[in-house]
Amino acid sequence: MALLKLKFNQKKRVKLAQGLWLMNWFSVFAGIVVFSMGLFLKIELRKRSDVMDNAESHFVPNSLILVGILACAFNAFAGKICYDSLDPAKFVKWKPLVKVYLLSCSFFIIFIFFVALFCFLLRGSLESTLAQGLKSGMKFYRDTDTPGRCFMKKTIDLLQMEFKCCGNNGFRDWFEIQWISNRYLDFSSKEVKDRIKSNVDGRYLVDGVPFSCCNPSSPRPCIQYQVSNNSAHYSYDFQTEELNLWNRGCREALLKYYGGIMSSMGVFVLFVWLFELSIMIGLRLLHTSLESIANPEDPECESEGWVLEKSLKDTFKSTLENLKSMGKFNQVDASAEGAEGEGAKTQAVTTVS
Repeated sequence: MALLKLKFNQKKRVKLAQGLWLMNWFSVFAGIVVFSMGLFLKIELRKRSDVMDNAESHFVPNSLILVGILACAFNAFAGKICYDSLDPAKFVKWKPLVKVYLLSCSFFIIFIFFVALFCFLLRGSLESTLAQGLKSGMKFYRDTDTPGRCFMKKTIDLLQMEFKCCGNNGFRDWFEIQWISNRYLDFSSKEVKDRIKSNVDGRYLVDGVPFSCCNPSSPRPCIQYQVSNNSAHYSYDFQTEELNLWNRGCREALLKYYGGIMSSMGVFVLFVWLFELSIMIGLRLLHTSLESIANPEDPECESEGWVLEKSLKDTFKSTLENLKSMGKFNQVDASAEGAEGEGAKTQAVTTVS
């Protein structure tokens, strides 16, 4: 029994073709939107490339760009087929290509579905990329004179001010690295010498943070040095008082920002997937309804259209049988080639003797 078998007359076939033509051009527009979203995400990721550990995060925008291009190409082609299907003379030239197109379209729809899933599932990979990239970027914060790293301070400061964050996981991350350049340290000072000697790696560590960690909305002047020293500031309690620094880490802030963008794009791509699936089903119905016309000279006669000629179970079984028969055929060919090779060897030995 055929799957989704429907009866069509001339009027229904024309309506189906016109509806599919319109849907295909809507999908072309959706493809342009998906392409634009991928381009936007790629540009946004490029902006933060200095604080990202690898290029794996660009897989999603590259996939979205590819989906957008393919959607425009596939649906423009399908729109032309649907338009020409209204004229039997023009549709004849498309008949050999429709089955190939539908097969290609099915693979394209599977690809769209996986791209939509990746938009939701790559959050973990993005989190580890940001964690390592931010950690590395913070280490180079002080290297304002080193070629290739001289803009890292500016990048980190702008990032912390824009996303209202501080450090990787929080402001305490700055306590563990030397973020002040040696050129601004007075090595003749006893305090500087003591701090460097007290550290195993010989780094100048302070319980302070860069100015970009300060919250301008705080009523109190920013306390960015001796943050954990209660006696260094009047009416100040490090443990209980709400600090005038950003409490949120930049990894969390960036993950929320990019995660929100990717989730929204994933939802839109899922809608595109459903739209493309409905177009493919409609095109299959149109194709089979036109091919099953009993009398081609009478285009107004009724016909039947279906998605699968057999049921889903029978189609699956026949596909498996075809694959098995192809495997057996290859085995027979291999054994035949082996027998021919043995025969040739025997003949050669006989000739020599």
